[in-house]
Amino acid sequence: MEVNERDPVTGRETTGHEWNGIKELDTPVPRGVLMFLIVTHLWAIAWWFFVPAWPIGTTYTKGLLGVDQRTTVEERVAEGQQERSVWMTRLEAEAYDAILADEALMRTIRGTGRQLFGDNCAACHGRDGRGRAGYPDLTDDDWLWGGGPELIEQTLRYGINTTHPDTRIAQMPAFGRDGMLERDQVRSVAAYVYSLSNPDYSTEENLERIEAGREVFVTTCAACHGENAEGNREVGAPDLTDSRWVYGGDLQTIIASVHGGRQGHMPTWDERMTDAEIRTLSLYVHDLGTGQP
Repeated sequence: MEVNERDPVTGRETTGHEWNGIKELDTPVPRGVLMFLIVTHLWAIAWWFFVPAWPIGTTYTKGLLGVDQRTTVEERVAEGQQERSVWMTRLEAEAYDAILADEALMRTIRGTGRQLFGDNCAACHGRDGRGRAGYPDLTDDDWLWGGGPELIEQTLRYGINTTHPDTRIAQMPAFGRDGMLERDQVRSVAAYVYSLSNPDYSTEENLERIEAGREVFVTTCAACHGENAEGNREVGAPDLTDSRWVYGGDLQTIIASVHGGRQGHMPTWDERMTDAEIRTLSLYVHDLGTGQP
């Protein structure tokens, strides 16, 4: 077959290639496509001169327009910091009561606090602040150390059981493991504590053990938890009469707590966050906890 053969239907020359009786036409690229490619290449070459493009040793061509993404980002960050500085200055200077009374400012704090909480606190307390085994729920009105923003700030700054000189100290002794209570006493006081939040457990067959446990509680546990077992926020002792538990409120878990003790840990954020960030988080967590003191 000759290369100059023409297709009888289109009148175009063929390329000389044939596959299974199908001959390839020597069809030129459409003008529209050529124009698009030419314009694209011209625009790309021109853009090299308009914006930063080529590395030159330790620097790069700056471009005729003098702008780049780095400059844009830096400008936007500066603008954001300027906008934040207005309310953050107020946050650092004003009393908590005044801030809580300003609903517009609190809306800003809720949005920023949510981000801070997600980045720093959610790993332990959950993104919704409801906690899990070993980590307290921050959305209720049951506080170990108090739920006022000033008290929350103190906990955030100094932590619990940390190396900070002003840390809060809280520890549940290992009464069974360290031999302060006998095995039967551990089970009895656990039964008494369990009955406080589970009245149905106080049956006739359990009454004798519960009463024995109450006597152990008065002599051993009341110093921290109070004679009525409603806790003591001064020392971080939880209320044992409700249904809210950090480690679990079933009988076996209570026995384990009395026997082996508990010592929670809350990191100190004093050197990890700015004063404004700590106060923002304090207000956010206070707001999560139904605003209770």
